[in-house]
Amino acid sequence: MLYYLKLYASTFAAFFLIDMIWLGFVARTFYRQQIGFLLTERPNWTAAFAFYFLFVAGLLVFVIVPSIGTGSLRKAILLGAFFGLVTYATYDLTNLATVAKWPIAVTIVDMLWGATLAAAVSICGFYAGRWLQ
Repeated sequence: MLYYLKLYASTFAAFFLIDMIWLGFVARTFYRQQIGFLLTERPNWTAAFAFYFLFVAGLLVFVIVPSIGTGSLRKAILLGAFFGLVTYATYDLTNLATVAKWPIAVTIVDMLWGATLAAAVSICGFYAGRWLQ
């Protein structure tokens, strides 16, 4: 149990750090330009952390732990990218279908980011898990 808690904590830290760099520095202007009319002044951190906690749990269950079990980094990268694509597509394609003036550029960038982020975090989690064993 302690192993999984440490694995979760290290994976969560990687996810948070990478996503904060993306949101805070890399894509900040992009999102303001594209959907600034929808953005709040202050993020709802409770909702954000609920997403982060669930997303990392999903990565561990569906990607990282199975990949560690087979010893395959390639599996972690591919499954991680697919998991990120599917989860981010759920949000973005739903918004594209239901939110007036939702930009297709945001949908495309977000889906690519979800795949990239989840693959990168899966690499971190894979190596953390092997190191913790």
